[in-house]
Amino acid sequence: MEDVSIPPLNDPWMVAAFEGWNDAGDAASSLIDHLVLEWDAQVLAELDPDDYYDFQLTRPSLQRDDEGTAVVAWPTPTLFLARPSGFERDVLLLRAPEPNFRWRSFCSTLVGVARLAGVSELVTIGSLLTDAPHSRPVPISGTSSDPAMADRLSLRESRYEGPVGINAVLSETAAAEAIASASLWAAVPHYVAEPPCHKATLALLGALEDAVGCSLPQGMLRELAQAWQRGADEAAAEDPEIIEYVQELELAQDEDELPEASGESIAREFERYLKRRGGS
Repeated sequence: MEDVSIPPLNDPWMVAAFEGWNDAGDAASSLIDHLVLEWDAQVLAELDPDDYYDFQLTRPSLQRDDEGTAVVAWPTPTLFLARPSGFERDVLLLRAPEPNFRWRSFCSTLVGVARLAGVSELVTIGSLLTDAPHSRPVPISGTSSDPAMADRLSLRESRYEGPVGINAVLSETAAAEAIASASLWAAVPHYVAEPPCHKATLALLGALEDAVGCSLPQGMLRELAQAWQRGADEAAAEDPEIIEYVQELELAQDEDELPEASGESIAREFERYLKRRGGS
């Protein structure tokens, strides 16, 4: 990473996702994959995995190239550069397994590259297993070090205390270097947590749009999310205990949410729709 060559970039922002504890249902890492594909992002830099991983815990995998030759793929943190057509800003996309070692060095290295690239905003995305009902919109929680970004998000502030993942450390490191940071989390229902959870990925995409203030490509995500919803509905309908459990979760959510919260959610979704249609 020390020898990375960074071309001149146009007011770049950065989004990061990590596999593992921070990535229930593969919702966060799938969003990076989606944006890399939609924007034809190219590899800008890679970190040496020897510095950050215990290969007995985060194992390399055996893959086949186009000619059928076996190749060992190492768990390598990869930074992609996207220059989306029609966008005013360039984007750096980070996808990596959560490191096993040297978290502070890892985050300092990434934030150092972000500063060299001129990144002004960093958003980490993640997903956690929760008791949210699959039948309702995916709850998104988050925090931000930047008042303007926090205002755009209009999220219920997280009250979590306890163990954290690499997302929190990276966000804190960025904020300490005067890079505005936000952390977004999707709630994945624990009883239908088999990856990929496209519904949570789509919800994270919407929250990311709010964070950076621009429309992002949905591609096939909406159709995939609808297919996930149908599959989850069918799986739940086969088990009377799950049906009862989901009804209890729905009731608890209805009692917990303020009436205006659903109105704000509808308004944000409508604003995103207008941006995609060129209405604002």
